[in-house]
Amino acid sequence: MLGKKKYRFKYWTGQVHLWLGLTSGLFVCFLGITGCILAFEREIENITQPYRFAKAEQRALMAPSLLKKIADEALPGKHAHSVGYQQGKASQVVYFAENPSYYWIVFLNPYTSEVLKVKNMDDDFFRVMIMGHYYLWLPPNIGQPILASATLMFLGLLISGLVLWWPKNKAASKKRFSIKWSAKWKRVNYDLHNVLGFYMTWILIFIAITGLVMGFQWFAKSVYWISSGGEQMTPFAESYSDTTLVNSAIGKKPAMDILWAQTLNNLPGYTGGLEVHVPENAKSAIEVAINPDTDTYWKANYLYYDQYSLKEMEVTHSYGKLANASLADKITRMNYDIHIGAIAGLPGKIAAFLASLIAASLPITGFMIWRGRKRKKAAQV
Repeated sequence: MLGKKKYRFKYWTGQVHLWLGLTSGLFVCFLGITGCILAFEREIENITQPYRFAKAEQRALMAPSLLKKIADEALPGKHAHSVGYQQGKASQVVYFAENPSYYWIVFLNPYTSEVLKVKNMDDDFFRVMIMGHYYLWLPPNIGQPILASATLMFLGLLISGLVLWWPKNKAASKKRFSIKWSAKWKRVNYDLHNVLGFYMTWILIFIAITGLVMGFQWFAKSVYWISSGGEQMTPFAESYSDTTLVNSAIGKKPAMDILWAQTLNNLPGYTGGLEVHVPENAKSAIEVAINPDTDTYWKANYLYYDQYSLKEMEVTHSYGKLANASLADKITRMNYDIHIGAIAGLPGKIAAFLASLIAASLPITGFMIWRGRKRKKAAQV
């Protein structure tokens, strides 16, 4: 009786695995391929785009307002979003808006203000790949739910695949951990699907979960609720300046320059990333982002200041000071770095690349297994 129940459970697990695979296979393959391409995005950009670099010099950096002014002249008619600095790298003045939609970056030498490159990011190869990986090159409200749903199915495939892979006994387990390369192609294909799938499942589960956090709000809130012990996520909210102080005098220097200089003075010898955001309008605060580890994002401190009084404003959402972040907040911050493997440095990125490659192959090898069995049944009739 117990054996029959186990058989039925495995049978229905197999049916779930089959139909989830047939439904989501093409999307999973697409996500795996684009994930491979994006795994080493930063490393490839550093090799192929020399305008991203500017040799460090023994002289003062140009203030953000001056770099913004020169970038504005190179790219008229658009509103600057932020000015970024990093030792040994070109400063980046980012222009980003949703309505009308545009995304440009002006790369400048931070010591001489020389314009190194004016780049429309909509034409950037990796930007195009990201739009495909996130939205399938469709409007976000259409493409994102499609790929997020496929990712949810993929998570179900990983779990059901583990159940199906699990050996019945010790004798069977010996065949589940290695590929029998000397066997016929059908057996090799079967092993490629099962063995490689098993080894990469433990990485792919994290990639799938972090992808779902970005794809579904309900999933992100659920992960936060679990990791916080039952607390609700505080949604991100804009910080606003006190517009009654609009005519108050804070000196001749622009507010963003004062905050930038103040931040550098508080961080002697700092070599990480520093970004000063340009206020969007008269109500906006000035955000200063300080990232000591430019290979990841989660360790960054985000400080918000009134653009008139220069008074720092405290926030309660996840993207404030790292020291104030709870465990759940830190997990939220880590999500993207976990997704691309950067949380574990170069070994993590290599693991994410290999896992994405295997993920792209699983729908193909799985389909071949299903087609082979279907043909065999047809031949027996």
